[in-house]
Amino acid sequence: MTTPQQFLSGRQFLLSEVIQLFPLSQIENQVECIPAVEKYVCNRCGNKKRHLFAAHPCGKCGQQCTYCRNCIQMGKTSECERVVLWKGAPYKPSPPPEPVLQWEGELSLPQQRASDALVTSIDTKKSILVHAVCGAGKTEILFHMIETALQKGLRICIATPRRDVVQELAPRLKRAFPTADIESLYGGSEDRLPHAHLTIATTHQLIRFREAFDVMVIDEVDAFPFSADDALQNTSQLARKKSSTLIYLSATPSRKIKTDQIIKIPARFHGFPLPVPETKWLGNWRKGLLKKRVDPALLKWLSVHPKVLVFMPDIESMQAYAGLLDVPSVHSADPDRGEKVMAFREGKCELLLTTTILERGVTFSGVEVAVVGAGDPVFTEAALVQIAGRVGRDPLKPKGNVTFFHNGLTDAMVKAQRHIVLMNKEAAKLGYVKGFLV
Repeated sequence: MTTPQQFLSGRQFLLSEVIQLFPLSQIENQVECIPAVEKYVCNRCGNKKRHLFAAHPCGKCGQQCTYCRNCIQMGKTSECERVVLWKGAPYKPSPPPEPVLQWEGELSLPQQRASDALVTSIDTKKSILVHAVCGAGKTEILFHMIETALQKGLRICIATPRRDVVQELAPRLKRAFPTADIESLYGGSEDRLPHAHLTIATTHQLIRFREAFDVMVIDEVDAFPFSADDALQNTSQLARKKSSTLIYLSATPSRKIKTDQIIKIPARFHGFPLPVPETKWLGNWRKGLLKKRVDPALLKWLSVHPKVLVFMPDIESMQAYAGLLDVPSVHSADPDRGEKVMAFREGKCELLLTTTILERGVTFSGVEVAVVGAGDPVFTEAALVQIAGRVGRDPLKPKGNVTFFHNGLTDAMVKAQRHIVLMNKEAAKLGYVKGFLV
């Protein structure tokens, strides 16, 4: 049976949620109830932007009540609601049974150096940025750090902006740490525990936590919406303990990120270079859509590449192309997104159209990539680098084609190509890759 200590320790819930599980008289001496919203500040998500608040006639208090729109998907915080914070003794679960780590793989030399630094950070409580190319094996780099933290009885969170990444990470981590209690949190997930050793969550789900984690790992720290949302960034800080280890992971980190230490990994774990994107003229492809036709240059490219992800700049053009090509497509609001991605991964379909929702954090063996309308502003340098990073991740299929289809080269395309070439050169100089041609 779940106790209030297990359920509430390190978390923050609305009072209306808590009293559905525990009578207030049972917990009132062990919790603090603070206003959910006061003076246009949300005490749950930290939102202070006036335009993200609204007022409505409240059936609960009978007055015009201000509420926060920023975190309303997690339940309404309002002036007459309360946020419940646990003030009793923190819940400390026993470490998982040994052996904690049951992974038999080996780390490459650059991976091992990064892994050692992360293990050291558990004791030093220093913040670290791991700047590693797409396909460097960032998840495996975390394994020994996670093992050390779990053996010390510490609580860990791996947060990422995208639910697709949570869904990909969860089974891998459960295989590596089968004796640990691991939960995965995203909108609609059912894998939720009263208290977990390791929490894998979208950054939005961190709103539920307050001073919970001894180790906070933020994967793809530069990804939207986390990179552009001050409230999400604030939430991630509130979710970790004041004395804790903070680790950022990214292949394309912003210069705004400030940490005590930066570890750079310019090579993939399998020792092959990153595929350098090609560029190909596509002309006015949107005009072609109005005539309900796909440009012959793209059709020819598709005919010689057997397993392909095609990235499109917007949902409307993607769905139009999907209809013309008679193939599936996915976007952030697609209710069948998980099933379609799994079907593509399992080889049940060989061509999948997508928005930038699959630009990072997902792995498909033997996939090649086309970017249609690569000159669109949505395809920033970072986005194009991440998209190119979907190719060649499998050590058994380390090569593949990346093509930017465009009607005019942009700075983002040129910089993305240069970024990848420079990483390959740096990796070759350090002896981490098997050689490449530029």
